[in-house]
Amino acid sequence: MRKSLMVISFLMFSICSFAQDTTTKELYVSGNIGMTNNGISIIPTFSLKQPAFNLSYSLSRGGRFSIDPDLRLTFDGRKGGGILWFRYKLKTEGKLKLNVGIHPAYNFGLRTVTEEGKSWKITQARRFIATEFVPSYKVNDHLNFGIYYLNGHGLQDDGPKSIHYVNFSTGISKIPICSGYSFNFSPQVYYLKSDKEDGYYFTSNLVLAKAKSPFVLMYMMNKEIRSNVTGSVNFDWNISLLYNFRNKFRSFK
Repeated sequence: MRKSLMVISFLMFSICSFAQDTTTKELYVSGNIGMTNNGISIIPTFSLKQPAFNLSYSLSRGGRFSIDPDLRLTFDGRKGGGILWFRYKLKTEGKLKLNVGIHPAYNFGLRTVTEEGKSWKITQARRFIATEFVPSYKVNDHLNFGIYYLNGHGLQDDGPKSIHYVNFSTGISKIPICSGYSFNFSPQVYYLKSDKEDGYYFTSNLVLAKAKSPFVLMYMMNKEIRSNVTGSVNFDWNISLLYNFRNKFRSFK
């Protein structure tokens, strides 16, 4: 019950924050909701090792600022996490763009508790706060390059205290196949440092889409190059079915 209330509060807060902004009468809501055979974190090193659902969306008044909630949970609700991004577009004109963001987050994981000779598993919520720095360069409608830097801090003693994640990506998009189908491909290499542990990885995702359809199919993989990070595996992957949405709401004030 407490976990459900946390998730509901997480969603309501993101909506109520925008309700206070009366500078414009329009609210844009865009994002995706989907299911996967293996929930993978925003840092691909970590996964839930179980089927999961995700909800990722953005609330914007059409300006530079947005609130972007991101939920990833197993179907039993015992593992996953919730992030509430506050993002700002520092540079929006031209081919070179720059975004920054900050978030509080909860991570839900299983922990074994032993008392009086009896053991059982509980869901433990760990708290984090992080900042992001995201420059990108658009070559044309089919090719872009980007760097993603995430600096995270754990707010409890029984978990990682300092996380540095640097991702170098290439985006190849809107490549036509046949009958209205196209694909996006994004190979990436990244470095992860978690306290005194670190690793180098290769990750990539392949997205298959059809014109005018809100559904997309995405395959994602992650491969260690060299790593001693706790929880990392040599190879991981998932397949996700996503429903994309974009709506505009107008006040009648």
